[in-house]
Amino acid sequence: MSACPPIPNSALAATSDAQPSTGANAGVITAVRGSVVDVQFDGRLPPIRTLLRAGPDGAMAIEVLTHVDARHVRGIALTPTQGLARGMTVSNTGGPLLVPVGKAILSRMFDVFGHAIDRQDEPKNVSWRSVHREPPPLIHRSTTSAIFETGIKMIDVLVPLETGGKAGLFGGAGVGKTVLLTEMIHNMVGKHESVNKGVSIFCGIGERCREGQDLYAEMKKADVLKNMVMIFGQMNEPPGARFRVGQAALTMAEYFRDDEQRDVLLLVDNIFRFIQAGSEVSGLMGQMPSRLGYQPTMGTELSALEERIANTDSGAITSIQAVYVPADDFTDPAAVHTFSHLSASIVLSRKRAGEGLFPAIDPLQSNSKMATPGIVGERHYALAQEIRRTLAQYAELKDIIAMLGLEQLSPGDRAIVARARRLERFLTQPFFTTEQFTGLQGQLVSLADALDGCERILHDEFKDQPESALYMIGAAPPMKSGAKPYAKTDATLDNTPVEKAPAAVDRPEAAYAP
Repeated sequence: MSACPPIPNSALAATSDAQPSTGANAGVITAVRGSVVDVQFDGRLPPIRTLLRAGPDGAMAIEVLTHVDARHVRGIALTPTQGLARGMTVSNTGGPLLVPVGKAILSRMFDVFGHAIDRQDEPKNVSWRSVHREPPPLIHRSTTSAIFETGIKMIDVLVPLETGGKAGLFGGAGVGKTVLLTEMIHNMVGKHESVNKGVSIFCGIGERCREGQDLYAEMKKADVLKNMVMIFGQMNEPPGARFRVGQAALTMAEYFRDDEQRDVLLLVDNIFRFIQAGSEVSGLMGQMPSRLGYQPTMGTELSALEERIANTDSGAITSIQAVYVPADDFTDPAAVHTFSHLSASIVLSRKRAGEGLFPAIDPLQSNSKMATPGIVGERHYALAQEIRRTLAQYAELKDIIAMLGLEQLSPGDRAIVARARRLERFLTQPFFTTEQFTGLQGQLVSLADALDGCERILHDEFKDQPESALYMIGAAPPMKSGAKPYAKTDATLDNTPVEKAPAAVDRPEAAYAP
């Protein structure tokens, strides 16, 4: 995914969002320090965020970030700077960084400059828009809330997502963020397109080129590329490109929401790399770092990006974002700032992944603002609370089990342990995207089936069956012939408050087996 030829001047002139070209004078490079370039202009200085071009055929792009004095600007290079030298001429494009929008970008893959990187011809009949746009005004925003089903039991039951909201997948390295994000694409893209005539946009920020290639091949095989757009700023690209690819993806999403009036599913992998790229740019520009080395403007930059993801009266942008957590430290400023913008936070646990419980979502740390009786309904809310309560009590009992054994527990506590272990296994699920690795066929489970299975487990319908019968399945198995249906009682769904569970002793899961 190397740098592509520059955008033709005709495209720059055609856009209505770019600043009109004023025939501004050319500049001369006075200093090159890595990705930071100083340029001298004898006339009027180009405004901040203006895109400058240098090198052969203008192949090197520089974005103006600050005015040093009356004659010099300082910018960050969006392309590698090999070959730049003092005294080289720089041309002023007269406008900011642009990306293509239009129906022709569907089923295509782009870089931050809007160039096709899928080995096909450049798209025709497109217009070009600035990546720097303001969030929609409050008067045009929608205030209704609706559930966005994913077909994944753990998420739909305990951490329901919001249509038009922002959900985050938090976790360290190797716990399954990208796998879970890819599974959501597989499960939701078909339903999302058919019901809402929607568009899916995948934005890769600072991730591996291999992941982009694999995702493209998988989406092409599943025949869902016709209503999907992909845009990448990979980890091998300069920080300036990684810092702007998120805004480029949002510009495309806003076109489909506002002009086409279609719902958009925006998937971002990984939002931490956006913050990291901003930190690199800030350090290159010589700004004093704040806590833990992050840029002092991190909150403002993240807010400017996240606030553009919103519902309006013409359509909705639903965003699911993977968030890398450095060293599994959820007090890291990047994770803390991201939490505040989300309607649902899905936390992935390395301990659960080590126990083979996939998806490795921690039900006690994950939360959703949609999990209220007024939105999900009384039955769903009561079941979710009872599931959390059961799992929290089991986590508290693990210390006692590790020291004294299961036999020392009271009959009531042993029943709680049995329910919790069956719930943990029922909430696992084989994924379509991992079939080639696990040999298990992927399962898509409706919310009704997921709730029904959890309710039956809480009523001890499966107490005579082994726990393995509920591991890595879809919907709960049907009731055996002759079995009596469970009776709903008030005692099974009490109102005991859920206390925060202490950390369990790190022992093999077999030690807790009844």
